[in-house]
Amino acid sequence: MALPADGHVHSEWSWDAPLGSMERSCAQAVEYGLPAIAFTEHLDHTTWPVAVDGPYVQDHLTALAGPDGLLTPPPFDPAGYLAAIETCRERFPGLRILSGLELGEPHWYTAECSAILRAGRFDRVLGSLHCLPDGAGYAEPWGIYPHRPAAEVVREYLAEIVRLVAGSDEFAVLAHVDYPIRSWPSGRFDPRAFEDEFRTALRATAGSGRALEINTRLPLDPTILTWWYQEGGDAVSFGSDAHLPTAVAHGFRQAAAMAEAHGFRPGDDPYDLWPRSD
Repeated sequence: MALPADGHVHSEWSWDAPLGSMERSCAQAVEYGLPAIAFTEHLDHTTWPVAVDGPYVQDHLTALAGPDGLLTPPPFDPAGYLAAIETCRERFPGLRILSGLELGEPHWYTAECSAILRAGRFDRVLGSLHCLPDGAGYAEPWGIYPHRPAAEVVREYLAEIVRLVAGSDEFAVLAHVDYPIRSWPSGRFDPRAFEDEFRTALRATAGSGRALEINTRLPLDPTILTWWYQEGGDAVSFGSDAHLPTAVAHGFRQAAAMAEAHGFRPGDDPYDLWPRSD
């Protein structure tokens, strides 16, 4: 089975320092036989607390946080990012290298996102939801689970997805609809306990004409993909969410097989989205 394009590779606001990291990601893509790779760099504006201990600590995020433990995403330099993309294209002429952004909570920051998108060409634009309101601020699901019922957090997340889709027209692909599952606090997560909420979010996304990302950081439950198809989803994309070159295309063979089993097929070009086959 040919591997699909990896459309969700990024370096968490650090494209400028480790250009070598982007190049190593391209080299990994070539080694694996990927037809294309997209660097969908984070464009975030929400300030949120980082983990200081436990399983969710990430040293590079801790280093960016202030003395109060809050991380305010640094400004994004579109010109520098696009120059780095061009360098990679020059060094890997046989690989289709797409520019891109992952817009965090774009419905909360419409003006800021629009300004960046006008600053250059971005081939693949994702919309994502990482944070939810938490008290007087915002937090990721793992930071909310300890003081709110986990099921309530997931339901709020999926309800906010509906608002995200309705409140922004700047993105073409919804990223990691199952994001809260990454930090689910107890036992195995069963999406069927949230079927109505998932279906509502997927129906809104499909109705807006967006594609759904199959993010392989955590294998997508096939049930969610079944609902996507049943709710009218027209296409899927694939993203390894690889913040490191070694994670490029992780889980892609399994994800591609699952997509085909659910009625999605490769597009006309190898870097296209995968549309439904009916």
